[in-house]
Amino acid sequence: MRVDFRVSILGRNELAREGLKRILADSGVSVSCVTRSENGVFFKPEAWNDDPLHIVLCLLADDHEVITTTRELRGCLPNARIVVMANGFSLDNVTAAFGEGVDGYIISGIGCKSLMNVLQLTALGEKVFPSQMAPMMTASVWKLLASNFNFNNEFNLSEREIEILRGLTNGDCNKVIARQLGISEATVKVHVKAVLRKMHASNRTQAAIWAITRGLSPREPRLSSQSEFEYFPASHANTRPQLPAAL
Repeated sequence: MRVDFRVSILGRNELAREGLKRILADSGVSVSCVTRSENGVFFKPEAWNDDPLHIVLCLLADDHEVITTTRELRGCLPNARIVVMANGFSLDNVTAAFGEGVDGYIISGIGCKSLMNVLQLTALGEKVFPSQMAPMMTASVWKLLASNFNFNNEFNLSEREIEILRGLTNGDCNKVIARQLGISEATVKVHVKAVLRKMHASNRTQAAIWAITRGLSPREPRLSSQSEFEYFPASHANTRPQLPAAL
């Protein structure tokens, strides 16, 4: 399934913005506007539509700019898709970016065809990670390092809410969580809403990322707030965990 979408390009480098605009236009993509950004501050033109078929493609240089720009964009465009194109990445920064509401995170060396695929996946509601993260996610050394983390229950979630949150880190849908815990789907839905409200998270993915980065194990059934942690990549809500989409 393919969908039509619009793209706005945001970045501080005029040459890069205009070059990307030409690439997208030549590929048949509708470019709504091209605008500048500087240290997280950007000019918001009227052409920016706040809907899921509007993708804001951000050409960003460093970790700080990724976070500040994403936060500002998500604040004024809560429904639009946000794709970050950065010069590089770190696990911490990618996690933080998705926690702020990014829909895609790619590296600037990506090819034209792969970029089109990323934008199409994003328009369909998928989350896209740098493919370079795949070896890190499967490396035993990363799992060993991650096992040193302890879960920090800073939002004072109840034991049942922690169980629900663990299901979210697994990427389980409400039906699966209900079956595992022996409760109704309606009850799970109530608990999920309570967890998101307490954590000030806007969706299940943000909540799962928060839990993973604070040491909540997705596999262990224990309810203790001091749980062992095994690294697990954030997945699209309501699906089983998968490796990052290939770029």
